[in-house]
Amino acid sequence: MAAARVLLLLSGRPESASFAQSVCGRLGAGPGLGPWPTYCGLKRGQLLLSDKPFPGASARLPLQQPRPPGTELPTNRGVDLGVAIILQTSDQAVLLTRRTRTLRVSPNLWVPPGGHVELHEELLDGGLRELWEESGLQLPQGQFSWVPLGLWESAYPPMLSWGLPKYHHIILYLLVVSQESQQQLQARIQPNPSEVSAFMWLGPDVAAAVAATEDWTETPISLSQDLPPSVLTMELEDDGGTRPLALPISTLLQTTPTSTESTERVSTGTKFALRLWLQHLGSVTSGPCERGAHVDPGPTKEEQNMDPLPPNQGSGKPSA
Repeated sequence: MAAARVLLLLSGRPESASFAQSVCGRLGAGPGLGPWPTYCGLKRGQLLLSDKPFPGASARLPLQQPRPPGTELPTNRGVDLGVAIILQTSDQAVLLTRRTRTLRVSPNLWVPPGGHVELHEELLDGGLRELWEESGLQLPQGQFSWVPLGLWESAYPPMLSWGLPKYHHIILYLLVVSQESQQQLQARIQPNPSEVSAFMWLGPDVAAAVAATEDWTETPISLSQDLPPSVLTMELEDDGGTRPLALPISTLLQTTPTSTESTERVSTGTKFALRLWLQHLGSVTSGPCERGAHVDPGPTKEEQNMDPLPPNQGSGKPSA
């Protein structure tokens, strides 16, 4: 049997998280919308989660799941572990990539670089490996800092109308802050065409508008007049090169459709991560989101990450 990747500390002892059960539910999440503060032990290729403090817990992070109606999960499998990198430039923009239409999971969605964590792999190392595999970016030692942002419980497909769920993950979002500018990083990007069809950099104003859209509802959002009509993206061409493309802002504000999975949009988990990034940015700068769409404040500062990962959790240095 494969080693458990996500363990839950229940009644004083760790138990493997079951594919068929919600991690949020097992940890006693209430009927509200979340997110719920969760204590985390972050080890090589593994997460230990609890709703209460425990020896060895290295962070207290918000945990959230989407709210699709009627999702059911198969049995006899564990919950897998993934990591995604929110890469922030020195001029406060973050990298998103569009997954190719040919991928089996989440095709044509805008997401941060990330993927599966290998067994015994440090979580930060796994995220940096995925960043390199998808974007070609390798961050020089000592030129970035990092901090855990939050956890997302993901089932795919997320709706029974799209088919029975085949994947159940806990995604750890890590904020990696580079000392390089957007221009410097973009000059070195070499996207992997088997996984990435386009990429873009989002600033706080547009990220706030994207994060404010709520999936699984028909609630309209009031947008600021300051938002641009489009966002500059770089799209991959058949010869391996890239070309600039003005992507309508309305594409980024699409919500999860009820009938098809191929609509180009920002994933629900990515919106959650962008909200956490904006909250973190607001805690270390003065008002990065004074303009743009309103973002729900979400968890209080005490409900966000309490402690950075210890320095030996991969390369780089934890940020404040």
